[in-house]
Amino acid sequence: MATPERITLVVGGAALGAVSFAAYQKLNQPKPRPAAMVPVNNNRAPPPPPTASAPPSQQSMDARANARTILPFGVPGPVNDMVYRNAYVTSYNRRDRNPNWVAQHMTAESLKKADGVDRGKSNFKEDDHIPPQFRARLNDYYKSGFDRGHMVPAADVKNSQLKMDETFFLTNIAPQVGDGFNRDYWAHIETFCRSLTKQFSNVYVFTGPLYLPHQENDGKFYVKYQVIGNPPNVAVPTHFYKVIMTETNGKYHSAAFVLPNNTIPDSTPLEAFKVPLDAVERGSGLTFFDRMGPAKADLPDLCKATKCQIVLSRFHEAKKNAAISA
Repeated sequence: MATPERITLVVGGAALGAVSFAAYQKLNQPKPRPAAMVPVNNNRAPPPPPTASAPPSQQSMDARANARTILPFGVPGPVNDMVYRNAYVTSYNRRDRNPNWVAQHMTAESLKKADGVDRGKSNFKEDDHIPPQFRARLNDYYKSGFDRGHMVPAADVKNSQLKMDETFFLTNIAPQVGDGFNRDYWAHIETFCRSLTKQFSNVYVFTGPLYLPHQENDGKFYVKYQVIGNPPNVAVPTHFYKVIMTETNGKYHSAAFVLPNNTIPDSTPLEAFKVPLDAVERGSGLTFFDRMGPAKADLPDLCKATKCQIVLSRFHEAKKNAAISA
């Protein structure tokens, strides 16, 4: 596979950088000393990482005291709304009207379909957990040309109608290109993630949008993205990521993928979109798996433990065969 600095994909006749600019360049830093991994415990959260024991300096305490005179009426933000649901946990970005990330946990048991659960009973809806002036609205997507793309798909929570309904809140949604992406290649990756539960006991997935730089004809890099809605409020991501961790018997594997929000042929290998975990962190400003400590740097590659390839659902197989027959 090409190095992160040089990966460029030609998809649908347009050059689309799967990993772009300095945000996806690895620094030549020495690897930290390995440490024991935090064991999975679904009953309680692992302990937080150790903090520095040194007391704050007098200068630091004076600065904090002075802040009361600078900010007598409060801190303006930014505020990222945390929304906790049965199906997922999400961090919502008020400026972009999209999630920063949505986290889920899958097992073979959780993917079993329960009687009576029906996607047809679920409807897209605005999220009243978000203050009205910062909510994504249903009307924002009306005639926008973009799908309301799930971060956690409804197909991952067929074990509960409540959980399935939760995936239709707009805090779990971002604008995605429809044909060739949301309805096709993106759906294949979602199927791939579900398939991992056949091999691994626990599958943890983070999904979210990215707004990455693109080099234009003048040789300079720009971050440009469309905004939809009336008034225009909802940012259209240039890319989307999936960060995956699997666990079985205390053994962990991870992989990260970044895909352009555009038409992608089914023939494109999934590993063409594979990037280092710190590449996603640099592009998003997020930190994943921080409670693992230094051991995070030595997480084994998921794609060496299993075959990282898209998996077509029966619906997409039938669609593909129908296109061939036509």
